Amino acid sequence: MEDIIKYAAQVRPSERQLALQDMEFYAFIHFSVNTFTDREWGTGKEDPAIFNPVRFDADQWVAACHAAGMKGLILTCKHHDGFCLWPSAYTEHSVKNSPWKNGRGDIVKEVSDACRRGGIKFGIYLSPWDRHEPTYGDSPRYNAFFVNQLRELLTNYGDIFCVWFDGACGEGPNGKRQQYDWDAYYAVIRELQPGAVISVCGPDIRWCGNEAGYCRESEWSVVPASLRDNEKIQENSQQTDDREFARRYNSQDRDLGSRDIIRHERELIWYPAEVNTSIRPGWFYHASEDDKVRPLEELLRIYYGSVGGNATFLLNIPPDTRGLIHENDMQRLRELGDVIRTTFRDNLAAHATATASEAASGCGPDKLFDGNRDTYWAPEEGTEYAVIDIDLGREVTFDHIVLAEHRYSQRIEKFRLEVREGGEWKPLCEGTVVGRKRICRFAPVIARFVRLTILESRWCPTLSSFEVYLGPQTEGNLIPQTAWGASRTE
Repeated sequence: MEDIIKYAAQVRPSERQLALQDMEFYAFIHFSVNTFTDREWGTGKEDPAIFNPVRFDADQWVAACHAAGMKGLILTCKHHDGFCLWPSAYTEHSVKNSPWKNGRGDIVKEVSDACRRGGIKFGIYLSPWDRHEPTYGDSPRYNAFFVNQLRELLTNYGDIFCVWFDGACGEGPNGKRQQYDWDAYYAVIRELQPGAVISVCGPDIRWCGNEAGYCRESEWSVVPASLRDNEKIQENSQQTDDREFARRYNSQDRDLGSRDIIRHERELIWYPAEVNTSIRPGWFYHASEDDKVRPLEELLRIYYGSVGGNATFLLNIPPDTRGLIHENDMQRLRELGDVIRTTFRDNLAAHATATASEAASGCGPDKLFDGNRDTYWAPEEGTEYAVIDIDLGREVTFDHIVLAEHRYSQRIEKFRLEVREGGEWKPLCEGTVVGRKRICRFAPVIARFVRLTILESRWCPTLSSFEVYLGPQTEGNLIPQTAWGASRTE
């Protein structure tokens, strides 16, 4: 057990994974012929003539992202209906045969250019399932077609931070189920956009397990390698006996990285989670849902559970038939961004000091307050329990504490926070994993001294930052997390 714990503590992320995790919060944009047919899934038989967003404004989409504090945008360049938002050379089912801009427009280009102007990153969603393409189901031919479309998107639209694949798969016109050549898809992405993460059905970022915004209490970035393999295998119909072991794990499992899970594993990987959900009940725009935009309190719950629970948050905001983010969605995004900005504006621990029960040479507790994610406090190797006492310098009122581990490992398994009152330590809250970021929320307290106890960790804990905040009072922090599990194929 000691060997596997030491091994788990040394599993490291790639630089592209770190870059994605540092983004924390970004947008999904579902936009296609479905926007005009009022459907969630298209049939592939839609006439391109219906696609005509006469007031389309990519800069307004980017402004919506800025309002919420998002750092990137992923566009559905092609959904399951096969309609392409760029003038693909490999199909006629695209904007080039629509009345929008007389067939001379390119949604992908306008959005990618707007993202660069607005200082946010641009990513692409390309559905492997294509209900329009006649070669779908003829696996070799369709895989070549799909790689060609990938090449178009990866070469003509600048830097791309993410390629997002979902799990939808079906039968083609020949009655055969398409077998996706994931390795070929990955290879062309690595060739043309080596800095891009491949998400969900990919090796870099995994699905959290549902589309409702529910988050695990303990979200591990270090998980069995067989989970990654399973994400790819389960989408194809042919599964061989020698891969039975790989099918033991599923993204919907509640526990993917505890000691009980990893103790029998031969290979562990860094495979962090992404929480994806929509601001409305549907993924595409429906006028009937204009009054069903998620409440601010619900969006805050998801934000704290994802960004504040060692995952990233991908929130879908579907443009309407005008080609604009609807006014109701814009208002909610502004409200969400205002609360986040207000809450985390002033770090009350910026000038704090600390003492620790244990500290390795060069890794003292002063590193918690230097603002450098590459420095950290740590005890000597093999020390899995430690205590840090923080002096904020004066009594302050606060209701948030934000912890962050050193970005190149995840080790903390359980911790406790306390405040000193009248010479006694009073419990504040307890938590499990920390990882990229753990946001702890509680009723407001007034205190000068805070104690952090690392109760359980792997090999030795590392902590890069300790921050303290007072947020605006809202019921959003009190909404409980409930059900788990939902479909992955929007």
